[in-house]
Amino acid sequence: MDRWSCRTPVMVFFMILLKVSSETIEVRQALVQFMGNMNPGNAPGRDANWGWNSSSDPCIAQWKGVRCLNSSSVKKIVLDNFNLSGILDAKSLCATKSLAVFSLNNNNVGGNLAEEISNCSHLTHLYLSRNNFTGSLPSTLARLNNLKRLNISNNGFSGVLPDLQRISGLVTFRAEYNHLSGQIPDFDFSNLNDFNVSYNNFSGPIPDVNGHLNSSSFLGNPELCGLPLTNACPTPPSPTPSTPKHKHSSIKQYLIYSGYGILALVFILLLLYKAIKVKKNKDGGKRSSGLEIVSSKPTSTSSEFKPEESRSEFSLTSPENNGKASSLVVLSSPVVNGLKFEDLLRAPAELVGRGKHGTLYKVTLNPLVNVAVKRIKDWEISGDDFKSRMQRINEVKHPNVLPVVAYYCSQQEKLLVYEFQHNGSLSKYLNGSRNGETFDWGSRLNVAVRTANALAHMHEELQNDGISHGNLKSSNILLNKDMEPCISEYGLMVVENEDEEFITDTTSIDIDNNATRNLFKSDIYAFGLILLELLTGKLVQNRASDLAKWVHAVVREEWTAEVFDKVLISEGASEERMVNLLQVALKCINPSVDARPNSSQVAAVINAIKEDEEKSTFSSAEL
Repeated sequence: MDRWSCRTPVMVFFMILLKVSSETIEVRQALVQFMGNMNPGNAPGRDANWGWNSSSDPCIAQWKGVRCLNSSSVKKIVLDNFNLSGILDAKSLCATKSLAVFSLNNNNVGGNLAEEISNCSHLTHLYLSRNNFTGSLPSTLARLNNLKRLNISNNGFSGVLPDLQRISGLVTFRAEYNHLSGQIPDFDFSNLNDFNVSYNNFSGPIPDVNGHLNSSSFLGNPELCGLPLTNACPTPPSPTPSTPKHKHSSIKQYLIYSGYGILALVFILLLLYKAIKVKKNKDGGKRSSGLEIVSSKPTSTSSEFKPEESRSEFSLTSPENNGKASSLVVLSSPVVNGLKFEDLLRAPAELVGRGKHGTLYKVTLNPLVNVAVKRIKDWEISGDDFKSRMQRINEVKHPNVLPVVAYYCSQQEKLLVYEFQHNGSLSKYLNGSRNGETFDWGSRLNVAVRTANALAHMHEELQNDGISHGNLKSSNILLNKDMEPCISEYGLMVVENEDEEFITDTTSIDIDNNATRNLFKSDIYAFGLILLELLTGKLVQNRASDLAKWVHAVVREEWTAEVFDKVLISEGASEERMVNLLQVALKCINPSVDARPNSSQVAAVINAIKEDEEKSTFSSAEL
């Protein structure tokens, strides 16, 4: 009896351990049903090592094609080249909630891809190429928010594509040799490094790929047009006036023209009223001039744009405009479509921050629309040069650069309007000031990659214009609703910096090759500091050089691991890839301008680090 009493705890412990390190019976049965629907009878290697039966555990018994995470849950299923047929039972497959990688390449599986595929919410890699799938892609496919690589090429899929552009982290989309139709969605082509929709039935204009793809990604779609293909899209015909079709058309035309006449009369009366009012103001020695930011209390951050009676530098008819009205210029944006200067005058504003060269306000245009208004003073640039600069920057778009949606210019004041980003800036997250939230390694690397790509794009497009960012820092890296980085305030001005390598005023130098090189290399220095902030968790304070000197000192003493943020160390981030990113940062902050890489070189190296990270994640599922 004593002998059995001694063994009982050991057996109980063993049974508990076995249960913890096993998939549940429900998952086993679902996977067996999934394989049963694919008719694996002709699959090679159906021996004792095949597994796929409910009497064994997929992780412990190592079912064919199955890899587990920590020997406890299925992480990866790869069934390539197994001559499988039948259908893909997505409902049963996705009972495995931890599944990250599923590959079924080079088989004979047919039928539709079921909507239940969205239940595999942790999928990062989905490969279904070279099978016999038919029908439309399910709309639920767009719910796979973690998906990075999707390959459905060489099948019989038809219909239009679902909203796959909603998947912000997608880096691969292969759909060549199918029967897909409709227009190609506006993907984030700057993020997609592997994209191909050749030999389908797509039609219409190709979205702007920003030079990231060539014609080979779109061949075999006769109805497609636009760059990078050679056939231009036809100009839509002008609408022709319709011919009256019934006897009452003349009456309707009379009523329409009468309405126009009434509207014209009202408009003329309004103009007369406004002219009389202006005349009265001039006779009384007063003038409406309107843009001043006032506050009801000196200590309050609540403020309001509103008119004032005395003449000021914000006057709509200020002297530098020779009596002509200076108004808000609205660029193409659905956010502020139809925005007028008077809307900013009336809208309540909240002070967000003050800087050396300007003030930032959050302005509420209506309960659903908030904009950020940057108020800049004492920028010695002419009105024409400022407008040209804003228009040129507006022409060069990138999804990770926050565009100016409107601007206002007077002699001493510049206003720039942006879409307000409620998630705040990168510096706030690194400072841990958002409810204790911290950035993990994957998120920080994503910020580095997207910011580097955006900076490289802007530098390449604006090199000949001599327009660099000029004030790149973590507080100017904003996070949008999808927590993706957006560079804000691009090209507003080049500010003074304590490092002698920074150019202090773009308007006081000739844009020759050497000066332009220094401008863009100053952005590289600033980006290197952002990389250091991402790696160390420390923010640039009063002197940018202080953080750089500290990192150099630690690395020189061969204590490189001490540089990295303890949050990254505790989560088990790859030290090798952190060191590689640190080396990029150190090259960027090299005191010698000539020794610093350009933005394209920086982006290429960081993208390679990100690619290694993804390959490592993919490979870890096999362990």
